[in-house]
Amino acid sequence: MNSMDPPCYTVAVDLCQLRNFSISFLSSLLSAESSHVKLDNSSSGASVVAIDNKIEQAMDLVKSHLMYAVREEVEVLKEQIKELIERNSQLEQENTLLKTLASPEQMAQFQAQVQTGSPPAPPTAATPGPPSAATLAQPASHSSGPSA
Repeated sequence: MNSMDPPCYTVAVDLCQLRNFSISFLSSLLSAESSHVKLDNSSSGASVVAIDNKIEQAMDLVKSHLMYAVREEVEVLKEQIKELIERNSQLEQENTLLKTLASPEQMAQFQAQVQTGSPPAPPTAATPGPPSAATLAQPASHSSGPSA
């Protein structure tokens, strides 16, 4: 790609709708212009210029229609990006919270699953999800035992 070439963008546009619009518009322009061509064959040079002008106008209209569609699509994508950024932030906060609440054994088990690519095991009695009052009291009793 030459540095002077404009950038190329991929845009999702309903091409069938645009094609039908463009064909009907061009047909109406050309049918109106063709009556002048049939009536006045002596000025065929002027008719060709007139047709060229009509085609140029039609292309300008198609271009403006496409630009409008692209702008609308960009706005929709910007909104989706904003929502995804907010969702990602929320999930990161949730992930941080879950990491702080997980026991070292749960974290080790999770790391092993990530490395092997196996799906997470369903919670069982041996590996409860959130810590219960009994689990929270258990480490406290262990830590007070050696100090006494």
